[in-house]
Amino acid sequence: MNTVNLSIFNPTDLVIELDQSTIDRAWLQSQTAGNPASRWQNYLNQVALAVFLPWLQAEEDATAKAQNQSAEQAAIWEVVNGTAIAIKDAKLVLIPSEADDLGELCVPQEWIDLPNWAADYYLAVQVNVDAGYVRVWGYATHQQLKQGSFNQSDRTYSLSDDQLIGDLNALWVARALCPNEVTQAAIEPLPELAPAQADNLIERLGNPAQLLPRLGVSFATWGALLQNPNWFRRLVATRRGVLTKTPVLQWLKQGLSELSTEFGWRQIELSLNAEGSRGAATVDAVVPAFGLAKKLAIAGQPYELKILPLEEAGAWRFELCCLTPGCLIPAGFKLKLLTSELENFDDNEDLATVAVQNLSLEVDLDPGESLVWQVEPTPDDYQQEVLQF
Repeated sequence: MNTVNLSIFNPTDLVIELDQSTIDRAWLQSQTAGNPASRWQNYLNQVALAVFLPWLQAEEDATAKAQNQSAEQAAIWEVVNGTAIAIKDAKLVLIPSEADDLGELCVPQEWIDLPNWAADYYLAVQVNVDAGYVRVWGYATHQQLKQGSFNQSDRTYSLSDDQLIGDLNALWVARALCPNEVTQAAIEPLPELAPAQADNLIERLGNPAQLLPRLGVSFATWGALLQNPNWFRRLVATRRGVLTKTPVLQWLKQGLSELSTEFGWRQIELSLNAEGSRGAATVDAVVPAFGLAKKLAIAGQPYELKILPLEEAGAWRFELCCLTPGCLIPAGFKLKLLTSELENFDDNEDLATVAVQNLSLEVDLDPGESLVWQVEPTPDDYQQEVLQF
């Protein structure tokens, strides 16, 4: 690839060269998207993130990292353009575009008006794969964009190029000189959806033929759907035509799939004297003699979450233990189970009031019933998943 001629850009632009391996890797990783439009959106964001984040870590903030894990970020790119990056006590959002016309920065409404998506700064990013560069040509704060133009037809906030701050160095100077600068405007809370309404929306907007699901319903309804991690995951999975639930019993009977290992689960054989669990000698055709285990990292320590079938059909044990020899689970840790709609039920949590060897919960489930597990403090790289039994 030819060397980029920096003389053609504004002197305040940040221009980072692209190499072919980055391009190829981003294209390969974008192929899981549900349709060509989402695939291209994923691709542009992958490229922008792949070159900007290393530059940011090397030049300005070694602690900078992508706000969302790869699977969660890919889900966002399925329906919305933009990539969030965490920098110490603030958040940036990259808004990539391949357009040659740099007349304005257009930011999807989700990044401005969803309380858990809103950022402090939004960077205008041009991605030119053919010429081999990624260019950051301006930025604005959340407050500035909120006061900018709003286009109802595509639900974007925009600022013209002369309203943006053209020199990215100004962002770092402003943060150093005015660390308490107010960057975010007030955001109106969104209504809550009833589970039945969410199910209907997922079925309707989950059709990949619906190229712009974000414009298919009112923003209040769409935003409420996206704010629920379980519903958002189901929506994206439906659009991709993939599994929306983790089939625990199926995996134990038929063996693990690529999806199960992607979520970090492995199969474990139950010992004959495992407390409360079904041993190999008593296995039958209904309940397997195996359980599932997933390694977790919590507060710098390795832990393991186990799902074990019990003697009684339909009965299951969830168990959290520390993997470091002699390690105890500290007081304040909690293992919690919720319904698939993230609702509590009786005896659904085990809290360590003192240091303990393990936390455990036992539940009786009907065939096809689903649960969501949670641990407090939240494990690193936690992804909410719906476990179906």
